Amino acid sequence: MRNTMQKGFTLIELMIVVAIIGILAAIALPQYQNYVTKSQVTRVMEETAALKTAIEACILDGKTAVGVTATTCDHGATPSTLLGGAGTAADGTAAATGTGYPTFAANLSTAGAVITGTFGNGAASVLKATSQTLIWSRDAKGTWTCATTVDAKYRPRGCEN
Repeated sequence: MRNTMQKGFTLIELMIVVAIIGILAAIALPQYQNYVTKSQVTRVMEETAALKTAIEACILDGKTAVGVTATTCDHGATPSTLLGGAGTAADGTAAATGTGYPTFAANLSTAGAVITGTFGNGAASVLKATSQTLIWSRDAKGTWTCATTVDAKYRPRGCEN
């Protein structure tokens, strides 16, 4: 009598494995997209927050207009791949839409400094489709607050609605 041993997997076993992988992928992909979107909002929050120091230095020096001359504020902003609105270039001129610069208030007075980042370019489609924004505002006491139009599930800590 011959002893035959089974080698490999049956078709039903392979189909069960494929079904399990499909179910896991259906759950994981939307969660991953949410994670990427939230990380992009956090990145823009940090990129624009880094400019607060330059704005504070300008206010302390009495420079309330944005520009690169000796009497204006050089904020030192660089383009971001996640920003797409019409921003303010380093020389104080209006940057074209899609260049990735944040927008600054026309007057950086002690009670009116505002930094606005409008999502676009490489940002997640849920952010750039409706031109979501993240705004840093400075009050007269020197306190900066963050506000955003981004959906609550993507909003980073420290940035209210």
